[in-house]
Amino acid sequence: MSTVSANTDWNPGGYARFRDHRLRPALDLLNAVGQMGAGDVVDLGCGNGVMAEALRARAGRRTLIGVDSSPAMLEKARAAGTYDALQQADIADWHPRRAPGLIYSNAALHWVGGHEVLMPRLAHMLAKGGTLAVQMPHQNKAPSHRVWLSLAEELFPGRAEKMGTPGVMAPVKYEELLAPLGQFRLWETDYYQRLTAEPGSHPVRRYTESTYARPVLAALDPGEKADLIRRYEEVMHAAYPVRADGTVLFPFRRMFFTLTV
Repeated sequence: MSTVSANTDWNPGGYARFRDHRLRPALDLLNAVGQMGAGDVVDLGCGNGVMAEALRARAGRRTLIGVDSSPAMLEKARAAGTYDALQQADIADWHPRRAPGLIYSNAALHWVGGHEVLMPRLAHMLAKGGTLAVQMPHQNKAPSHRVWLSLAEELFPGRAEKMGTPGVMAPVKYEELLAPLGQFRLWETDYYQRLTAEPGSHPVRRYTESTYARPVLAALDPGEKADLIRRYEEVMHAAYPVRADGTVLFPFRRMFFTLTV
């Protein structure tokens, strides 16, 4: 996950509210890992450690290491007691102490810029026969994400581009960048998630404000934040109508790739 300060650290409770929706693609990524080298297993951007048990089962006797920049998330991960070691580090600067057999990164690298440099750098860290496995949301053009920035630019001109929202490259760019380095697989999946409405808020707002919209909302004062949320809610009711039973069917696209060197 991205670099944090005392004012911008992740909220584990807000993130965990949609644990089941976020766990499915994480497990799908791990299930796609067919080969690991002899080195450590690294959970890069481990967050609160939701994948620790599943990674432990695959790691066997390998050392399992969790890496994240968020002190709050690492505290949750530490409480589980599953990792052999936890490291607080910004992914952009992190380097393993020895070559890993698997670098597994679920829903983290889109917070880190410079993928043209970052992805090959991670690949070159791997032990012979090791695998880099990555999943990132590819949802920025959907209303759920795009509207946060379009409304922020409308309400607060010139400020939206400085808000630091996450992003990814076009899929073909990752293929061109990584396929020459080893056995490369790339795919995308749309997950249709049933979200339940909460009193006074649209469920898509609750879902996105704990992740994608964090830097947008953090850049606003309370009055500005309230105005943006009100306008966002109005658009979400049109883009993702709430059904009679109080739920929303919310499609969310994610990009996956694995590279074995």
